[in-house]
Amino acid sequence: MLVAGIGNIFFQDDGFGSAVAAALAAADGLPESVRVVDYGIRGMHLAYDLLSGVDALVLLDAIPAKARADAPERPPGTIVVSEIGPDDLGDGEFDAHGMAPAAMLASLGSLGGTLPPTYVVGCVPSSTAEGIGLSVPVAAAVAEAVPAVEKLVSSLAAGLTPPARQDAEV
Repeated sequence: MLVAGIGNIFFQDDGFGSAVAAALAAADGLPESVRVVDYGIRGMHLAYDLLSGVDALVLLDAIPAKARADAPERPPGTIVVSEIGPDDLGDGEFDAHGMAPAAMLASLGSLGGTLPPTYVVGCVPSSTAEGIGLSVPVAAAVAEAVPAVEKLVSSLAAGLTPPARQDAEV
């Protein structure tokens, strides 16, 4: 199983995935069979690591405040666990120098791979403006995300059904 922190630490709360990956590594609460990697904006690196085959992928990332255009806006710091499937990816263009997760995952087929069972543990950002450091609500959410990831990984490792397809707020 692969837990992948993604995002750009130079754009404030977009660094959420990297911060959670670091917290998970320090917490040492995941089984040894689970790899935690901070990919940052290295989408191609993650794509190639997925080609070697993983049983499941957990992405750690900043997510939009609205799940859908007609949905209410979630406040900054809200942690959401979602399942991602092929229908969620579209056919976005893949940028080897950036990290557009949906486009990178959609490109796996053209690279010879397949999408593993994929989940996102995401956080609504307060700001993704240029700057280093997480906002107060997102920094606090890192501590909430760690047990959410541990619970998700535990469920997946035990063969249990993880959260439903809809966003599940933590």
